Amino acid sequence: MRTGVLDIDGTGLYHEVRGGGPALLMISGAGGDAGYYTDVAEDLADAFTVITYDRRGNSRSGGRDDGPAPLDRQAADARALIDGLAGGRALVFGNSAGALIGLTLAARHPEAVAGLIAHEPPAVNVLPDGDPAHGFFPELAALYASGGGPAAGRRFAETTRGEGTYRWPADVWRRFLANQDHLFGTEWAAFATFRPDEEALRAASFPVLLAAGAEDRGTYYARPSHEIARRIGAPWAEFPGIHMEFLRTPARFAAALRVAATQMCRETPRRWEGSPRTP
Repeated sequence: MRTGVLDIDGTGLYHEVRGGGPALLMISGAGGDAGYYTDVAEDLADAFTVITYDRRGNSRSGGRDDGPAPLDRQAADARALIDGLAGGRALVFGNSAGALIGLTLAARHPEAVAGLIAHEPPAVNVLPDGDPAHGFFPELAALYASGGGPAAGRRFAETTRGEGTYRWPADVWRRFLANQDHLFGTEWAAFATFRPDEEALRAASFPVLLAAGAEDRGTYYARPSHEIARRIGAPWAEFPGIHMEFLRTPARFAAALRVAATQMCRETPRRWEGSPRTP
């Protein structure tokens, strides 16, 4: 693993790079920590150059005092990482809010994206009027205003299926707790108002895959993936497990992601080429 800090307009973004092969940028959701994907990245490093990072204002990256965190800026950060670490083009995976950023990146910077896998984007604004999911973001914003990060964080965990049934890595958990004010006080508004650029996504020259976990059927953060796929004419896939299956059973999640990402590669990875061995 190679670690570093990439300077983007005066803000340093902490990142980790593993493996070799086609570049795969993995974008984290709430809490924005590269550590969510550590085990999955190590699993996939035999076939991909896996890039993970702490999003702006989170964990080991700078930028916490940069003011609001619009999705265009987050997408620009991802684009800069692809330019600086992947030669200008990469496959992209995003989970949850990371999927919102991935969808924004694909629409705003299509030249940087070789393929996008958007896993459970909580894009509640694509759901029908009157759907109870529309109340999720305002509810947590009100909880944060009245009770701060701990109150909003507890409710967030209650709405996320499977939370409490497995243990987070201790270092990731500590950093997540320290990121809660940034999440609810700075990033939340952009996540709450997200709407995908359907025209740009329909016109994408690269594959786009929407996905959700098999155990998350009916949840506010899984259902939008179906609707976005329908609207932009993209395929949808069922991944194993829950919203953060990459923490609960990373090998299982990595196996599904490996298939999806490999199918998006335009050509056979170099490490699969060469002279055949004698049986």
